[in-house]
Amino acid sequence: MKVRAAVLEEIGRKGPYAISRPLLVQEVDLDGPGPGEVLIRMVAAGLCHSDLSVINGDRPRPMPMALGHEASGIVEELGANVHDLAVGDHVVCVFVPSCGHCAPCAQGRPALCEPGALHNAAGDLISGACRLSRHGEPVHHHLGISSFAEYATVSRNSLVKIDRDVPLHIAALIGCAVLTGAGAVFNGGDVKPGGTAGVIGLGGVGLAAVLGAVAAGAETVVAVDRLQQKLDLALELGATHIFRADDPDVIAKVREATHGGVETALEFAGSVKALEFAYAITRRGGTTVTAGLPNPSAMLTLPAVSLVAEERTLKGSYLGSGVPSRDIPRFLGLYKRGKLPVDRLLTHRIALDDINEGFDRLASGEAIRQIVDFI
Repeated sequence: MKVRAAVLEEIGRKGPYAISRPLLVQEVDLDGPGPGEVLIRMVAAGLCHSDLSVINGDRPRPMPMALGHEASGIVEELGANVHDLAVGDHVVCVFVPSCGHCAPCAQGRPALCEPGALHNAAGDLISGACRLSRHGEPVHHHLGISSFAEYATVSRNSLVKIDRDVPLHIAALIGCAVLTGAGAVFNGGDVKPGGTAGVIGLGGVGLAAVLGAVAAGAETVVAVDRLQQKLDLALELGATHIFRADDPDVIAKVREATHGGVETALEFAGSVKALEFAYAITRRGGTTVTAGLPNPSAMLTLPAVSLVAEERTLKGSYLGSGVPSRDIPRFLGLYKRGKLPVDRLLTHRIALDDINEGFDRLASGEAIRQIVDFI
């Protein structure tokens, strides 16, 4: 079938993207679902910094590629051997298509699925198939999804079925921003009631972590960013302390306000400087969690003795260190009960043709979370 999709032709094109137009909205060919695959009609697709990292070259991927990975949609057609979904079901996309059989999957860590990582890097589905093409030549899939398109053929393993009473433009945000941010709080950071948490980098993922820390019952929630409007929103969402990242005395101020540092610091800015900062504001015996994705060439230097002498923990969190089939329904349940107001993260609803302008807003920090609205 013919579908309109936003295709990235080359990486590294400079902004403003409204002028350089790295994403070309064009007609491509989409094959129907093969065995174990599902055709979905896209309803909402979020603009995420992981997409921007492909555009600017921080996350190299094969070209050309139809971008997008944070999304929700409606099942249109089932491939062979898909028996647990039905046409008309509402689904959230997951950007790691876990196989269920490799060592990490068998240990309950589907975010680290080895075949999923391999095929995501290659730009195809977990089966090795490519269902997108243009003039007979392949167009690569982004993280097994390619949601900046009217329709997508994806692996069944890339989908989580959800209740139909959740607005799909809200559900889309659960698949990346909330799964990554709130998941890092609950799963990776193990933030507890009465604890202290610090969130560095207040994009959609970082603000989802603020929501998660509040929902987890943290007594103190520190929010750090360079932009005042994001700090103000963090306060509205439940942060107890806000600090400007560009304040030269910010480390000392955070440590003073938290009596020696936070128990859990969570970094979402995607830079080495931000991760070093997160480590510096973590108290003795505390945990520093990073879910940021800096350029692969970036290197981190830390005082190694502090890991032992202060019993510190430094860990990564990918896909919220969770189990999407478990966590997505949980987070949606918290949203429906008013405990996780994800709707506060959504600042713009745009058309597919305006996607380059949307990435300008994301790059400048003007937007929190934007969705391409296909309805």
